[in-house]
Amino acid sequence: MAQPNILIFMVDQLNGTLFPDGPADWLHAPNLKKLAAKSVRFQNAYTGSPLCAPGRAAFMSGQLPSRNGVYDNAAEFRSDIPTYAHHLRRAGYQTCLSGKMHFVGPDQLHGFEQRLTTDIYPADFGWTPDYRKPGERIDWWYHNMGSVTGAGVAEISNQMEYDDNVAHEAKMKIYDLARGLDERPWMLTVSMTHPHDPYVARKKYWDLYEDCEHLMPDIPDPGYDAQDAHSKRIFDANNWREFNITPQDIRKSRRAYFANISYCDDKIGEVMEALETTRQEAIILFVSDHGDMLGDRGLWFKMSFYDGSARVPLMVSAPGLEPGLRTEPVSTLDVTPTLCELAGIDMSEVAPWIDGQSLVPLAKGEGREEAVKIEYAAEASYAPLVSLRKGRFKLNLCALDPDQLFDLKADPTEQVNLATDPAHADVLLQLKAQAAAQWDLERFDQDVRASQARRWVVYEALRQGGYYPWDYQPLKLASEAYMRNHMDLNVLETNKRFPRGE
Repeated sequence: MAQPNILIFMVDQLNGTLFPDGPADWLHAPNLKKLAAKSVRFQNAYTGSPLCAPGRAAFMSGQLPSRNGVYDNAAEFRSDIPTYAHHLRRAGYQTCLSGKMHFVGPDQLHGFEQRLTTDIYPADFGWTPDYRKPGERIDWWYHNMGSVTGAGVAEISNQMEYDDNVAHEAKMKIYDLARGLDERPWMLTVSMTHPHDPYVARKKYWDLYEDCEHLMPDIPDPGYDAQDAHSKRIFDANNWREFNITPQDIRKSRRAYFANISYCDDKIGEVMEALETTRQEAIILFVSDHGDMLGDRGLWFKMSFYDGSARVPLMVSAPGLEPGLRTEPVSTLDVTPTLCELAGIDMSEVAPWIDGQSLVPLAKGEGREEAVKIEYAAEASYAPLVSLRKGRFKLNLCALDPDQLFDLKADPTEQVNLATDPAHADVLLQLKAQAAAQWDLERFDQDVRASQARRWVVYEALRQGGYYPWDYQPLKLASEAYMRNHMDLNVLETNKRFPRGE
């Protein structure tokens, strides 16, 4: 049987609670709703880590940050760690990336044979946190609440410019693949930076949500003093004291965020239309790297284990997988083994070092009991945090903080901490035993601190004297574009046309 083509859509910071069974009914997302109708939809999918670079490295490698070393947005993704792009390429696939993957370090491909765009974020160690200085706020790159107070309408922005190009390059690549000049099966990853803040949207998408009933958060802000310990650190890292957030700011921010979901939907529709009109078939996977709290509890952005930040949409459309809803907890760590199984690739050589598992058995109706694991060790943390989601319960642990235990069936908004409830003592004990078997938090903390210290030395050294950046430079050969005199015009016109014609 021929190996299937694979098309992956990744978006950035898309809150998974907005995808209870595909996009919520009130979202204007016709293309994603069309995809959902033919997909297995995983209602309770979680990121490996609720931040861009560690979440994406976990997604691509199937490994948690404690295993792959990508703890934060400036930690190097090592070249010797296989990704799904490596596995597929080794099996004979063309592998191509259009858009963001936030690779840090000199390797800017990680198994992709071709990369169509540069990244939107820097590839060096400049965004390294420092556990030696708890509470320090690095103003020039930390999030701040200006994204909320500055929300509104714009026809172009840094992120729109980027995603417009990502979608265009991906669409043109789909057309190029249709020409059949390379007989290998293909995998194309299309990765956008929306609906990530700043909360700025084009008017045509903004206008879709004029009468939206969801412009205020479901969970009120209890006030800083009533927040849990880690949420207080997030507030401090986001410099909340310097901003006066009004209800109007909140409504505008959420409206722009929803508008940018519709923007992403439009861009995905452009690529899907190219796939359909060129009569190509592919497995299609849709996912986000992490979520966004969107004002729930007064929190914004990510960096938290609450579902708004840690839960993501995940949908897979593939031959042999019956469309439908699965409610068991799963992880973006599962994507790499899932793609490999769908492509017929044996992962046994690296299986002992993979933290995820294939979703194919679950999608075909088998049960799943293993707990989902999440880690966080980046800005707004002073020591690593870990989380287990098993069945209806979620356990959050940090050496610095009181334990948190939530029953997401009885308390889906995670407002009642059961960690000190005698009626749940056995559940807490069982989950803490599983966590102790998974993590040595003291060792984890030491590893993070060592990585940060090394990177601070290297970054400061490399910024002295001549500076050679690692940012990816897309390869564009003008002498191979369109028509040139070393080409036969008749052959060129034939090869570049789809369908070929007479």
